[in-house]
Amino acid sequence: MSNTGQLLVPALRADADGRLTAARDEALAAIALGVGGFVLYGGNEDAVRAFTKEIQQRSGTPLLVGADMERGAGQQFAGATGLPPLAALAWLGDAEALRRAARLTAREARTMGVNWDLAPVVDLEPTDDAAAVGTRSLGTDPAGVARLTGEWITACQAEGVLACAKHFPGHGRAPHEQVRSESGEPPVVRADREALHASDLAPFRAAIDAGVASMMVAHAAYPALDPSGLPAPYSRELLTWLLRQQMRYDNVLVAHLPTVMRAPAGAADEGEAAVRALTAGCDVLLAPSDVRAVIDALERALAEHRLDPQRVHQSVRRRLKWAQWAAPPNEWRRPTASDTAWGAQLADRVVHAVRGALPAVPRDVDVLTLDVDDLAACTPRGRDAFADTLRTAGHQVRVVTEVAPGATPLVLALCPGSSAERGDAAALAELTASVAAACSDAARTGRSAAVVLFAHPRLASVVPAEVPLVCAWSSDAAMQRAAARWLVARRG
Repeated sequence: MSNTGQLLVPALRADADGRLTAARDEALAAIALGVGGFVLYGGNEDAVRAFTKEIQQRSGTPLLVGADMERGAGQQFAGATGLPPLAALAWLGDAEALRRAARLTAREARTMGVNWDLAPVVDLEPTDDAAAVGTRSLGTDPAGVARLTGEWITACQAEGVLACAKHFPGHGRAPHEQVRSESGEPPVVRADREALHASDLAPFRAAIDAGVASMMVAHAAYPALDPSGLPAPYSRELLTWLLRQQMRYDNVLVAHLPTVMRAPAGAADEGEAAVRALTAGCDVLLAPSDVRAVIDALERALAEHRLDPQRVHQSVRRRLKWAQWAAPPNEWRRPTASDTAWGAQLADRVVHAVRGALPAVPRDVDVLTLDVDDLAACTPRGRDAFADTLRTAGHQVRVVTEVAPGATPLVLALCPGSSAERGDAAALAELTASVAAACSDAARTGRSAAVVLFAHPRLASVVPAEVPLVCAWSSDAAMQRAAARWLVARRG
């Protein structure tokens, strides 16, 4: 068997208690097959630190250990610092804050043995209400996003943690109704070649100039760049000709295998999808569901000369180079208490009033959550952080499920959900109706009401114009706590 297993990076999920007991068995089995790393979802800091130390010791090759940490290490790992989304950091207009956020994320990750941050998202945010990337984007202006992209990547990688610019060649224009489609067809970006080169590709050029260690491929087709209509993970025109040759990118190119599998394009199964993605120019395939089956498929493709051995060797070389480059876990630049306190202050800075004069929040307050997202599904986000923080500050908080008559002011915590944030018309209409009904019920019963929006401020339109509105950007626990502190500071 060759070393094709090194090109696979399985996903591992922590147990509900934050440990990685089940993940350990999966990891050891995968290491025996020669995988090149893992992507971690969840876990507490101490458990992750012990886990990564063991798997690196057990592996015969240096491993890439990655995680989605676009919003700080606390996005994934309990005990680490959660940070505002990238859109909120861009909104601040403070490049040093962006750099410091990237440094803090990388330092916390590295001390846990996580050496690869699957961030930043450098897709442009569209100027209309249909947003495939939402608060994950650094903005709408190509030059501004390019500048911030370079700042973020440089700061992250200076701490010895790989960055990953995503999603090449730009996912921001992907039609929202196709992004969530169950048909399996990839979204089609219809922009012309000139527009894509002038705008969408600009942040990726900046990422290359900053020496970004990895890029993730978009799940979309770009007919203006590849007339064949192949989705990007299968497109040699996009990955080999445009990215490798024209843009001169020679570092790791990543595809998310379950997403790649959604594209029909002739891939009969996961193994065939992996063969096609590697042939097109991808190097590392994330989250295979059956590692052994994918390795077997790659080995068959090599034996049948459908997969070029030199192509595989290039990918193995790239992965090994960056796995060796990543700084080992150490304590010499461990985040301090002041670092984590700064992270909380950063979250506080991005909370802001969108409109209306917010009344002083009294000691007694009712909280009604319109929760389209299932916040309980992701432990670092939590469901109760907003109300609990108000209680800790001395408020008498009653969490209610409906608006009933009473004198207690009402705070409506609005968590719109991904469909509404992406601009789905039906989801937006349903959300608008739900918010209007809650606000109307409050007015009818004589109660004052205000809305805290845990999403992009573009969704302000779903809240009646006469209702005071505060934006807290995301429903992560860090932003729930920040929104509560913001209200406490205005307590009556």
